[in-house]
Amino acid sequence: MNGITVICTGNAVRSVIAGALLEQRASEGRIRIRTAGTLAVEGQPMSFRTRDALKAVRVVPPEHLSHQLEAADLLDATLILAMADEHVQYVRRVYPEAAARTATIRRLCRDLAGPNDSLATRLAALDLATVELEAWENVVDPATGGMEDYLYCATELDRLVDDLLPRLLD
Repeated sequence: MNGITVICTGNAVRSVIAGALLEQRASEGRIRIRTAGTLAVEGQPMSFRTRDALKAVRVVPPEHLSHQLEAADLLDATLILAMADEHVQYVRRVYPEAAARTATIRRLCRDLAGPNDSLATRLAALDLATVELEAWENVVDPATGGMEDYLYCATELDRLVDDLLPRLLD
C-alpha cells in the first residue's frame, strides 16, 4: 500500500481538500493519506469555507485538525504531494532525504506514467529531487479570498485528483 503525504502551507485548505478527495475516491485500503502544512498552526479546526468547498465537490468533510509537517510524516510516504513549488522547495531544504519523492500535483498530472511499474519506480524515473520548478505547477491558495476562491480551488483539485488518482495505484 502506498502512503501519500499531501502538503500545503497551513494545512487548512488545499492539502485538506486534496487529501479528502484522494481518500474518498481511492479504493478502500489502496492508499494511505496523511496531510500536513509547511507553516501550520498545530491543531486548528477546518474553516467553514473549506468545509463548504468540500461539500460543493461531493466530499463529506473529514474530521480535521491542522498539522505541521514533520519527519515522521515522510518516513513511510511513497509520495509527498505538494500543492505549490514553495512546498517542494521546503521539503528539499528541510527534508532533503524526501526530495526524490516530492512533486506538485500539477507536475504529476503532466509527467507521471501510468501503473505499469510500482509508484516508487515511476517517481524515481522523474528525477524529482533535481527537476526545475515552475510557476504553472502552483494551485492558488484561496486563504485570503472569498468563498468563490475556495470553490474554484476545490473544483480545480477535484479535476486534478481525478486525473492523477489512476496513476497513483500500483
